[in-house]
Amino acid sequence: MKQADCYDESNNGVVVMVEPYSQKEQVQQVVLRILDANLDRTREGLRIIEEWCRFGLNNSDFTRECKHLRQEVAKWHTAEFRAARNTPGDTGTELSHPQEEQRESLKSLLQANFCRVEEAVRVLEEYGKLYSSDMGKTFKQIRYRVYTLESNLMGFTRYQQLLRSRLYLVTSTSENLLETVEAALKGGLSLVQYREKTADDNIRLEEAKKLCGLCHTYDALFLVNDRIDIALAVEADGVHLGQQDMPISVARNLLGPHRLIGRSTTNSEEMQRAITEGADYIGVGPVYETPTKEGKAAAGLQYVSYAASNCPMPWFAIGGIDPNNLNDVIEVGANRVAIVRSIMQAEQPTLVTQFFLSQLHRPQTVDSKLRMYE
Repeated sequence: MKQADCYDESNNGVVVMVEPYSQKEQVQQVVLRILDANLDRTREGLRIIEEWCRFGLNNSDFTRECKHLRQEVAKWHTAEFRAARNTPGDTGTELSHPQEEQRESLKSLLQANFCRVEEAVRVLEEYGKLYSSDMGKTFKQIRYRVYTLESNLMGFTRYQQLLRSRLYLVTSTSENLLETVEAALKGGLSLVQYREKTADDNIRLEEAKKLCGLCHTYDALFLVNDRIDIALAVEADGVHLGQQDMPISVARNLLGPHRLIGRSTTNSEEMQRAITEGADYIGVGPVYETPTKEGKAAAGLQYVSYAASNCPMPWFAIGGIDPNNLNDVIEVGANRVAIVRSIMQAEQPTLVTQFFLSQLHRPQTVDSKLRMYE
């Protein structure tokens, strides 16, 4: 506060009278409070992200980048900013929103905190220019680094989820589409592809949007068959492309480097081409003839066995696989399978999903494969 001297005759002495801040000084105090609050938000959000990188992913590169960012932000969080803090007088402390009170999934938690950090850093960049030109420049660069971290981390997280996924549900047209998929998700399903060949685009878009939200609620990956535009519109985790669809390189340019791209393959040549073009995973099949691929000859168990010995990326056996022939597919080397009818047409999708997963995770899977070559 400013001080001014005046003479008080009743006390025969000088007293100190307090005058209010000038308008400029009031603005400066507000700016300091804004910067302090957003420095706190940035550091807190980065720490939440860092904890997952460290303990959830065990990834030293992501952890190190989060820590470096936090330390750079902390350098600016000086006593001058802290002295301007006025938590009791902050009307924002009583404000809340239902979305802040719960997190539907780990992914939503990470995305919420990335948004929090990015918004705070933008505030620091703009209001920081009123404090110091260096502060504005510094937080501009920090903002770009946070964008890069988010992109790399979410891409890495998607691929790690893909590696952990053993069961892949490919949907078919159904009046109970959402209910069936959710029942499978409750059974432990972690990867879903939306496949709809005949509906109008408006219906496809609406169904894809609902399915994407449902999958992310259960921390499952959501991919769209063929339609990159719909995948982008609903913020899906990627796409699955057939042999007649666009080249993977073109799809990658449209989707960016951190969404998943799968490719259907029916023989070793198609497999090798998908590997060379940079697919994230492939479908191997159809193992058996199936109405989903009407008129297409089965690739057979021989191709599954070939993939087990030669495919360096995640792959899913697909095509006519059901509870009756699943063990045959596992015994020739498959540890991931994609399913359509056996789940989409099941009376109890949750139980069927649990059965598939129990078989795919059973310890004797490796032993049975080894016995074939004894």
